[in-house]
Amino acid sequence: MEDLIAMGAQLINKSKKILFFTGAGISTESGIPDFRSIGGIWDKYDPSDFYLQNIISSERCRLKYWEMSSEYYRVMKKAIPNAAHHAVKDIEDTGKLLAIVTQNIDRLHHRAGNSPDKIIEIHGTAFLVSCLNCGEIYERDEIEERINRGERIPSCDRCSGILKPATISFGQTMPEDKMNEAIIHALQCDLCIVLGSSLVVYPAASIPEYAADSGAGLIIINRDQTALDHKAQIVIHDTVSGVMQAMVETGLKTG
Repeated sequence: MEDLIAMGAQLINKSKKILFFTGAGISTESGIPDFRSIGGIWDKYDPSDFYLQNIISSERCRLKYWEMSSEYYRVMKKAIPNAAHHAVKDIEDTGKLLAIVTQNIDRLHHRAGNSPDKIIEIHGTAFLVSCLNCGEIYERDEIEERINRGERIPSCDRCSGILKPATISFGQTMPEDKMNEAIIHALQCDLCIVLGSSLVVYPAASIPEYAADSGAGLIIINRDQTALDHKAQIVIHDTVSGVMQAMVETGLKTG
């Protein structure tokens, strides 16, 4: 492990344009449960209820969706960035950070102090709510206050349309502008570091592959194996926070 951390630190020191790709594994270490693991959200709810078309067409699904989403939001709101988030911020402070492409909707990179213009929330954010009809945007806490006052299925004040957290649901098209921006960064970076992603959710998971295929170095730190392990120079199957913190601290000392 120490040899791999030292190798990773060397790659970081040599690189000038580092792209991070972060998934649920970095957030679980801040106490946010992921959706797919045992004990995760899908053990409590039926994910088929939350396809976009079902949310639009079924009041029952909208009610279930808001119950699930509000429960998850309360956990996210209390979470604090961990050592891995702070290590990513340390990389930004060196001037080497190209961008962070995150699958997470929890804004922990923002709270760690990373520049918002460096963060691409490819699956959206739970901290905003949008109207599916007119596009009006609301702060999430405003909508949660309405729910707490008894409005179990909130609707848009402007047009009475269906409200939904500004996240990508099953069956919902990925934001083309964010995907294009992420791909451009993947083609430009000289090192891509994957933190806590199983790399199974596409098209987002294609971003590290674009980077590797374009000649960038690839480091994968994830608890379990991924389909891209064979393309990486360094693969560490362990918790994210301790490994990333050690790698960055080693790099800063020797750089």
